[in-house]
Amino acid sequence: MSAPKIKVLCVDDSALIRDLLTEIINSQPDMEVVAVAPDPIAARDLIKRHNPDVLTLDVEMPRMDGLDFLERLMRLRPMPVLMVSSLTQAGSEITLRALELGALDFVAKPSLGIRSGMQAYAEEITDKLRAAARSRPRQARRRDAPAPRTLKAPLVSSEKLIIIGASTGGTEAIRSVLEPLPPNSPAILITQHMPGGFTRSFAERLDRLCQISVKEAQDGERILPGHAYIAPGDTHLKLARSGANYVARLDAGPPVNRHRPSVDVLFDSAAQQAGRNAIGVLLTGMGKDGAAGLLKMRQAGSPTLAQDEASCVVFGMPREAIALGAASDVVALDEVAPRLLKLVAASGRAQRV
Repeated sequence: MSAPKIKVLCVDDSALIRDLLTEIINSQPDMEVVAVAPDPIAARDLIKRHNPDVLTLDVEMPRMDGLDFLERLMRLRPMPVLMVSSLTQAGSEITLRALELGALDFVAKPSLGIRSGMQAYAEEITDKLRAAARSRPRQARRRDAPAPRTLKAPLVSSEKLIIIGASTGGTEAIRSVLEPLPPNSPAILITQHMPGGFTRSFAERLDRLCQISVKEAQDGERILPGHAYIAPGDTHLKLARSGANYVARLDAGPPVNRHRPSVDVLFDSAAQQAGRNAIGVLLTGMGKDGAAGLLKMRQAGSPTLAQDEASCVVFGMPREAIALGAASDVVALDEVAPRLLKLVAASGRAQRV
């Protein structure tokens, strides 16, 4: 007996987009569009009638703001939501707010009339719908929630580095890791699977929320303590050396594991250039990107952490890393930041002995 199909409800004010999404989704043997809606008002009744497994939601629509609708939905009937976003500064900021409100992930709006990249787009959206159907709906972070208590960092040398990789669910997971870190934390390099145009807004948002400074990485810049550097969308981030200093290197080479930026590319470079001076962290995400690279970091002497299944939105990348023996420890998301600082302190004590 075959498994039931994933039921998808598409909400978008563009009839062309609704038709395109329906065509892509219905071409898959394991999913189907059970209904479409031009706005959230119409979507409310369709959700009750069809009980979809996943909702695709345009970020900007008439009659009711998509964010208002999402906030109410996640409070009253939490379900996996995949945002469909325009590739603009405003679109990226709205999308990041949607992820904060509990949306699982996002895809960019397709370029209508350009069929050459449509196969890759279809693979991306259907992969994300499958991950969404298997995911755990998250509780949205309350607007009035107090900021997390800032942790106390040990004295660290400029040699210490934290290397983080994430995908689906990663924007909020990375926020959870960075927010409690004190201003004198070790330098942090981050690869989050995101398209170009979104990572700058992501970095700026984190910079406003965190005690450390957060920015998009620039090619050749020195890696400094108290700073986090995010791989720009569509560009690999690598760790390199320039004399006695660590520097960032950006690389527009081909995708690795279908991703650019790729977590494996960052982790491989950290294994080669930093060895035991780096700590590797693999957070929530679908697929296997980062698993092999985390193993290389562990083999090079780095402590390595993988997020546990219970706290992952999608337990894909961490599961692959654990299966490879790449993780020296498996921890819940809210334990990652304190564990990182304990590892840094332990490393510092070992060097002084």
